[in-house]
Amino acid sequence: MSVTKAPVLIEFFYDVISPYSYLAFEVLQRYKSIWKIDLKLKPMLLAGVMKSSGNSPPAVVPNKGMYMAQDLKRLQSYFQVPLSLPYNLMDIMMKNGSLNAQRFLTAVDIQQPEYLESISRALWQRLYNEHTDITKAQSFIEAGKKIGMDENTLEKALKIINDAQTKQRLRKYTDEALEHGAFGAPMIVAHVEGKSEVFFGSDRFELLAYVLGEPWLGPVPKTTSKL
Repeated sequence: MSVTKAPVLIEFFYDVISPYSYLAFEVLQRYKSIWKIDLKLKPMLLAGVMKSSGNSPPAVVPNKGMYMAQDLKRLQSYFQVPLSLPYNLMDIMMKNGSLNAQRFLTAVDIQQPEYLESISRALWQRLYNEHTDITKAQSFIEAGKKIGMDENTLEKALKIINDAQTKQRLRKYTDEALEHGAFGAPMIVAHVEGKSEVFFGSDRFELLAYVLGEPWLGPVPKTTSKL
């Protein structure tokens, strides 16, 4: 008698200010119905990870920033994800940051985690497709309404956005990412046979598939529809 293997838990640590997180997020969503995995989204604070790990953002490393801009032009087509960089991205990253957005996502995760996938995508699309704000309460209301979030959940999420429980969970997820060795975003942690396999970025899916013993069918498998 064969024993059915339990789905592999995959934790996805991400920040919506990270365009590479957006790419990796969409690939994992596409593979949820192909691989035997249990995907857990964990909003973390990229600024906290960068500071704690001693990493430097692209804004302070000019060559890194120029490469990222060129790289993402290619990747948005390859991954078939609607992603274009706002002209003031470095100002957004360095001045506005993502603290409010990540707290809002965390509040949604506390209230109604089933909305976390769609609201995360909505914030990415605001920033990297529509080039609109992702820091203000009104922006979160607009994003919530766009995905059809019920008013009660949206109201409760906004109400607890600065509460201790929200701050503590965001800090917890950020600390967990750091414990796994995070130095940027996204960080993918696959729990395979009692071992944590850690993958950074959006370009390690072939290796992740190998570790999982699952097929890699490219970033846009034929069994999924184009976004």
